[in-house]
This record gives sequence, structure tokens and C-alpha cells, in this order.
Amino acid sequence: MSLPAALRTSVTPPELELIASEHLVEIVPLVAMERTAFISGAYGPLRPPHQCKVPIWMATNLKLKKKCHIVPPDWLNTEYLQDRLYHETSKVDFSEMPFRFAEIAKVLLDVASDDFHNPDKIQSLLKDIREARQAKSREGLSRLDHSELGLTNLCAMEINEIRPFFVRAMGVLTQLVKDPEAQAPEQ
Repeated sequence: MSLPAALRTSVTPPELELIASEHLVEIVPLVAMERTAFISGAYGPLRPPHQCKVPIWMATNLKLKKKCHIVPPDWLNTEYLQDRLYHETSKVDFSEMPFRFAEIAKVLLDVASDDFHNPDKIQSLLKDIREARQAKSREGLSRLDHSELGLTNLCAMEINEIRPFFVRAMGVLTQLVKDPEAQAPEQ
């Protein structure tokens, strides 16, 4: 969702990708490596051809050096995404997706598209899902109420996109519906 510069006070998409890079993914290492300690934790040992869970930042680093293959997450395949797209376009509520699905998918598809079956179709489905979810977000915001906004199953990127508008709108709505008795001067 494109917002005017005055409303862009949230975290940027690259910053969200950085946060998502701590998410663990499975890899098939092509090199052996002992258990290694990092600030975020210890990972390994890496023993080809046994799968191992590592953070995305480590998986992408190894992939760029041609030292592993990334195993796509269960939800990042055409069948699952087609099902999610059907749910998004046929039902009123948001379908359940991983909280950081947009960021994780972008990073993995940018670095390891050769590890996916039909990466172009996956990217197309993700784009369609995102557009359907954005339309639902806009619809939900059009029904904005001063007491609450019910948009369950939003992902991090979507929350980040509507946060500035929502905070500002809720402030205006609160001012408009303040209790008239509270504003009257005491006598």
C-alpha cells in the first residue's frame, strides 16, 4: 500500500526483511562445518547430506557461496499458495499465513529461486495474495470505528503499512467522538 511521505513513519520493508532473517529454515549443506556460535545462537554442525536448521541470514550467506541448498518452507509452494489465494478472494476474513511470510518469501526467492519448483508461479501467487489482502485491509479501514478495528491474521508487512494511517485516524476519531460531558466546563 503506497502512503504519502508524511505517513511513512514505520519500519521500512528492508528493515522488516532484516528482522525476518532470524527465522529458521532448513538447508542441505554441501560442506561440513562444526557447530558454530553466533550472537543469535549456535548452529550446526553441518554434515552433508543431512538437513539442518539455520537462520535465513546464514542460509542466504551459504547459498550465495554455493555451500548449501535451501529447503523451501512447507507453505512456500504453489498448491498451498493457490489455496490461500482462493481463501483470500472468496472469504471475508484474512487467511492464516506465517506472520512474516512476505519478507521470508522475498529473501528466499531472491537468493535461492533455483531451489524452488516453479519460482515464477510462486512469485505471481504471492503478488496476487498480497493484492487481495491489501484490498481487504482498505475495506477494513473504510469501516473504521473509534473503539476497534478487527483485522485478524494480518502479517508484519501489512501491519507496518497501515500502522501510521491507523494511529492517525484513531486519534482523529477519538477527538470527534469524545464524551460531550467531559468537554463541558465544570460549574
